[in-house]
Amino acid sequence: MSLFDPVVSNPADVARAARAAGRPIERLPFTIRRVETEADLLKAVKIRHAAYARHVPDFARSLAQPEAADYEDDTIVLLAESRLDGSPIGSTRIRTNLYRPLGVEESVELPSWLQGRRLVEATRLGIDEGRIGRVVKMALIKACFMYCEDNAIDYSVATGRPPVDRQYEQLLFSDVFPEQGAVPLRHVGNIPHRVMAFEIASFEQRYRDARHPLATFFFDTQHPDIDVGPAAPPALATTKVTKLTDLTLQTRQFAIC
Repeated sequence: MSLFDPVVSNPADVARAARAAGRPIERLPFTIRRVETEADLLKAVKIRHAAYARHVPDFARSLAQPEAADYEDDTIVLLAESRLDGSPIGSTRIRTNLYRPLGVEESVELPSWLQGRRLVEATRLGIDEGRIGRVVKMALIKACFMYCEDNAIDYSVATGRPPVDRQYEQLLFSDVFPEQGAVPLRHVGNIPHRVMAFEIASFEQRYRDARHPLATFFFDTQHPDIDVGPAAPPALATTKVTKLTDLTLQTRQFAIC
């Protein structure tokens, strides 16, 4: 059986159900779901562009419209929306290496311990900078890990520029190239980033051992408002739609993470 055969049965569902037994349910003031329509994607792109425009405006100009990667079979886009009025407040994109190399591999060759593994790379994370922003970010990260479990992913690979890289350290990601430091990455505008990785199988145990402050949020609480959907969904349909400039959203401040 190949490492890249599709996941048919899903032991992650069993493990998640076992964890959920008797655990408290927490309702969030927002929902997280997969983008399934072009209108949903335009909401995510609006957040993505606004977030990057505040920190890396030159690169943000390339993010004003959906990217080709948003439509690939190995990619999903997650969207966080306010339960109050349905407004978008966060988004991220998850891409696997099941059909092609990760975006980071356009710039670096991953070491042998990551070769032949099922990998994901989460990119284009942007959130509302309001008071609820940190919770949205943590919920999007939880959604990414749920997706990894559902799709039998071995490692999550992340790239972070200072000071965002420190956030990945706090999440217990480790350097893929500890001696190399930050490297320019083609898929993020040649901006220097640290390349980091996180083993999914040991996720919960390492957080328990470290008494990580997010362990309760990730493992001890059920969040029915986070729904990453079924494993290996069909790609988003590429239909012609209204231009992004025609989509009206509230003026907000967003941050890239």
